[in-house]
Amino acid sequence: MTDTSRARKLADRIRVVVAETLQRRIKDPRLGYVTITDTRVTGDLQDATVFYTVYGDDEDRAASAAALESAKGILRSEVGRQLGVRFTPTLTFVADALPENAKTIDDLLARARASDEQVRKAATDASYAGDADPYRKPVEDEDDLDLDDDEDEAAAADDAEAPKAPENNEKGSATA
Repeated sequence: MTDTSRARKLADRIRVVVAETLQRRIKDPRLGYVTITDTRVTGDLQDATVFYTVYGDDEDRAASAAALESAKGILRSEVGRQLGVRFTPTLTFVADALPENAKTIDDLLARARASDEQVRKAATDASYAGDADPYRKPVEDEDDLDLDDDEDEAAAADDAEAPKAPENNEKGSATA
């Protein structure tokens, strides 16, 4: 069993060698703008998975995948020559799903922003569902209100007819 740090170092070196070889030696017209994003090597160093992205549409991706499959032998021999290991790992090319995942996340974020904007717009035009004062107050009957009003008027009339008591001055003594 090999060390995982050795597998990581080998994977990094394979990524660099494959990227440089694609740029300098492979002249396939089907090969579009390919970027090698990641490489993973199994623990026994027998297989390497190379993840790549292609700038363009589905047709460009399919053409680049075919070009990479046809150049697999040249790429593996170049990896073996530059690495100098006893056994050159087999190369498997896998289209990286990172750009599609990033686009999906961007679409979801844009949809959330639009939804937030609709909520914000609805909140600015909204009014309270009930009264502006949300606290409950005791309900008074109209009959009680009429009786209370009559009693208040009678008390006010009594106060107006009654003689006023002398008021105290500041020192607390009564003035006559």
